[in-house]
Amino acid sequence: MSLEQLPSRRRAEMIHAIKLSALLFFGYLAVTLSVLLDTPFRTFDQWVHRIDMPDYPWILEFTVRRIDDLGLRGLTAPILIIVAIVIGRRFQSWRPFNLSILAILLLNLVVGASKIGFGRTKPRLKIDELFADGMSYPSGHSSNALLTWGLLAYLVYRYTHREPFEGLRLTWGVVIISLSVCAASILRDTHWVSDLLGGLFVGGALLVFVIAIDRAWPSKKQPS
Repeated sequence: MSLEQLPSRRRAEMIHAIKLSALLFFGYLAVTLSVLLDTPFRTFDQWVHRIDMPDYPWILEFTVRRIDDLGLRGLTAPILIIVAIVIGRRFQSWRPFNLSILAILLLNLVVGASKIGFGRTKPRLKIDELFADGMSYPSGHSSNALLTWGLLAYLVYRYTHREPFEGLRLTWGVVIISLSVCAASILRDTHWVSDLLGGLFVGGALLVFVIAIDRAWPSKKQPS
């Protein structure tokens, strides 16, 4: 089906998603340049890293770790796949599963290649170096949290489209989870702030790109 043959609403959603994906990817490039060119952003990274975090009880430490796990692919990918399969069986469609696999593959390819290419060291090493066989930039936790929970929310919304799965509420849920994962990473000193921001931008860009693909091909089995 050509672009002209798409329903007007779906075509408008696809075009909007493509533009937003490009904008988010531009944000990722901007953060990347700020890291590569050693701008004041990296000085801010160091300032945050040097903040002495207070000692907190084990139950709070346990909670922070579990929040951080919400950005772990080993946890989120299976949840996304299971939800996609359940939705797919309910509506007799492979689309939710296919979109989920595509999103996971894109995330691993783009973020994995970036980590290897930039080789940034972790803050716990007390030194910030690029091309040093590190795996810090961009943050896989923040990009994964936004992409997988965001796609899960999108699939639930598109295939139910009713309360309590209203789009804005699900969006706020994804935002809260993503920012909480970033906060946990800062508390645990596992990533520089720019790592997390770069991860959010690239995860968001990939999420909206997958949504654009979904909007490009109509399906009679998809309610909206």
